[in-house]
Amino acid sequence: MILTKAILKDLDSSKVVVPAESLFGLPEKVLQFGTGVLLRGLPDYFIDKANRQGIFNGRVVVVKSTGNGDTSDFDTQDSLYTIGIRGIKNGKNVEENIISSAISRVISAEKDWSYVLEFARDPELKIIISNTTEVGIQLFHEPVKGYPPTSFPAKLLAVLYERFTSIRELQGAGLVIVATELIPDNGKKLESIIYELAAYNQLEEEFVTWAKVNCTFCNSLVDRIVPGKPDADQLHQLKNELGYEDQLLILAEPYSLWAVEGNEEVAGVLSFMKADEGMIVKPDIEIYRELKVRLLNGTHSLSSGIAFLSGVETVRDGMFQTAVHDYIVDVMRKEIAPAIPYQVTLKEALVFSNTVIDRFSNPHIRHLWLNITVQYTMKMKIRILPVLFNYHLLFNEIPPFITFGFAAFLHFMRVRREESGQYYGYYNGREYVINDDSAAYFYQKTKQENEVDYPDAVLKDSHLWGADLIELQGFIDAVKKDYKDILEKGIEMAVQDLISRSAVAN
Repeated sequence: MILTKAILKDLDSSKVVVPAESLFGLPEKVLQFGTGVLLRGLPDYFIDKANRQGIFNGRVVVVKSTGNGDTSDFDTQDSLYTIGIRGIKNGKNVEENIISSAISRVISAEKDWSYVLEFARDPELKIIISNTTEVGIQLFHEPVKGYPPTSFPAKLLAVLYERFTSIRELQGAGLVIVATELIPDNGKKLESIIYELAAYNQLEEEFVTWAKVNCTFCNSLVDRIVPGKPDADQLHQLKNELGYEDQLLILAEPYSLWAVEGNEEVAGVLSFMKADEGMIVKPDIEIYRELKVRLLNGTHSLSSGIAFLSGVETVRDGMFQTAVHDYIVDVMRKEIAPAIPYQVTLKEALVFSNTVIDRFSNPHIRHLWLNITVQYTMKMKIRILPVLFNYHLLFNEIPPFITFGFAAFLHFMRVRREESGQYYGYYNGREYVINDDSAAYFYQKTKQENEVDYPDAVLKDSHLWGADLIELQGFIDAVKKDYKDILEKGIEMAVQDLISRSAVAN
């Protein structure tokens, strides 16, 4: 049988958390642009949890903005879907199944735009959430009165203008707008596009004034791994376990964070934050971005070349390979944590690092190291260089684990051949694809420089790095030594030697 409201009373509540009938009568308070798994697995998860606790008492109207696919699965299942939470928290295995009733209906922007504008006029509407991918928050000059407008910012502007023209005089007509797209200052960037687009459409100044007074655009940071729909084998297993079929079922890790930049008034509107410690509203959320980018993303980046070249396929597998595991723990706790270029206490960084270890060890998520090497060069520049320079500034020495990570990066990026615009590396009898905008640069360096001179040529190229690594006295020589060790000993032996030296030194 298919998941619908009609079958809820027949389900085994020991196997799945079932929504109470009363939740379906809650008013619609949220307009959400995007049907993706991240929104359903994070903001909608928090809203559903709050509703079950009697805190927020509101449901979500979702707009499907793209023309791909339709809303039939949501329509068939009364917009119900299962969240299967799988992973490790505080070192313990977590398995939980929750049927979410947060979503009341899903509207196709392409087919039913009038329903979106109708909801824009509803006084109960308080919040707008978006996740339209990074590409979604871009300015396209277009008429806002299209049916519907093409771009997401134009759709949002149309919603705001409709609200302005219909209920602007009503108390509480204002909105909190939260962007979750994975770009810095996502909310403020969206806000600037909205006002530029309003000027392009020559909307009256009175509307702009109303929007600036009544609409609060918030930056936010989302952090939860939501792989999405399980594969066929997992779906079959879950169907047998739960006793029903769910075409919208998603998996998510236990860890969840949604940090929203806002004041007490914003926190009052986003009252569902009280339901879960992973939902945070603060005037400054930069600390959460730094913890994530440096400790989780930065550790991923530094470890990816080491793990992949060692023959380890997934992040989880790396946590059970002694040398890779020890490198991950040491680089994160000994070098990244004490040198985050932000006012973060070491205690805060180490507590966060514990959650990272749990997340990396999740047996239910297959995260390939090769996928983490995509745009490897950019990630090293953005995620690692600020930590490297700050470590050198604070301790006046070179961090050996970060240094080794750079040596592994150089080995991985040594391009052996090119074919039809695709670049390939080769290590230990294995060829692999290099997906990096700088791959052509590394291909030229590989052809121009011999194995000995190649690291020096790349590391001294300040144009590539956007910084002068020569300023870090001893760094380039240390990387060259590690590069040579990997070349002569193989990466597995070289990383084991590094860990052994570190253990003796401590």
